[in-house]
Amino acid sequence: MKLKTLVLSVAILAVLSGIAFWANRPPSAPPADPRVGQPLADPAAITQATQLRLTDGGKTVLLKRQPDGTWRVPGYFDLTADFSKLSSFVGDLTSAKIQRLVSVNPDRINRLEFGGTKIELLADDGRTLWSVLLGKSADTGGRFVRFGDEPKAYLASLNATIDTEPKAWADASLFVLKPDDVARIEFPFDGGIPVIVSRKTKDAAWTADPTPAGQKVSTEKISAVLSTLGSLRFSDTSDPADPQAKTAQAHLRTFLLTTFSGQTYQVALGRKPEEKKPKPPAPKDAKAEPKPAAPAADAAAATPPPEPEADTIPAGPVYAFITSSDAKAPVNALMQKRAFQIDDYIFTGLPQKPDELFEPAPAPSPAPPPAAK
Repeated sequence: MKLKTLVLSVAILAVLSGIAFWANRPPSAPPADPRVGQPLADPAAITQATQLRLTDGGKTVLLKRQPDGTWRVPGYFDLTADFSKLSSFVGDLTSAKIQRLVSVNPDRINRLEFGGTKIELLADDGRTLWSVLLGKSADTGGRFVRFGDEPKAYLASLNATIDTEPKAWADASLFVLKPDDVARIEFPFDGGIPVIVSRKTKDAAWTADPTPAGQKVSTEKISAVLSTLGSLRFSDTSDPADPQAKTAQAHLRTFLLTTFSGQTYQVALGRKPEEKKPKPPAPKDAKAEPKPAAPAADAAAATPPPEPEADTIPAGPVYAFITSSDAKAPVNALMQKRAFQIDDYIFTGLPQKPDELFEPAPAPSPAPPPAAK
């Protein structure tokens, strides 16, 4: 074959190969969705929002920001919201990112279990600034999400819990008093005068007047009391007119705490005490036939133990009533809203006897021997 013919054949084959490749090339990849790689929540909406609404399982909770920057829970007696819990939730929203577009197929989207679970950021007037629907969690982690009515489902790296219980969003802290700020504590005890312990500075030792011979104030015990009383948290609330709350006010132990600045807090804890009620006599069965007398040994073995002569009615829940000498202190206004229950162990764990406030004092060091002449 001549060289010219060979070159021409090669050129024709190259052109035909190019045409075949172009005709059979794979379709180009669709453009990437603009949401992929972006934060789940709109940062601008988070900054502007004054309301957060969560919906799940047919229940809804609403949190509202106040002019002073605090948040409240209107659905739970307008109590202050737990700022740490709110911050953690918002942090989960801001850190979550859209990982990929999952589907635009309606049938597949329906299988991702998009029900009524929703997160919404709202303006003052109720206008929606941002919202997202949540589907089921993915096997590999994260959560399937949809934005509004968009016919798209995405996977986001979100693992936040949607809590729609209003009480769970309320700040359970009744008040906070730093132990280093307390200069004086008055301890009440049944059937006796109160014990007062004090110190001149936060680093000074606690003293009591009088102090039992050979004893000293237990720093460890006082620190435990301050930690308990200075950070009380409620476990539940009830109407201030609740009969159990009213009864508790008749059985209070009132601790008086004074700060170095002269501010005082009355922390009164009480509950309805345990009751013993006599048991009514058991009715006699007129038809019962008398049993033949048994030998003394058998009768003693067969005699059941005597039943208690009284029924015990357990003590009621423990309530805390706190008053600050500062009329503008938030705890004073808080006490007007509800009656606040605290856990029983807080009440029973406080010193019950004056002796519990003291511990043995170290023996004095022996005097040094006289110097030799």
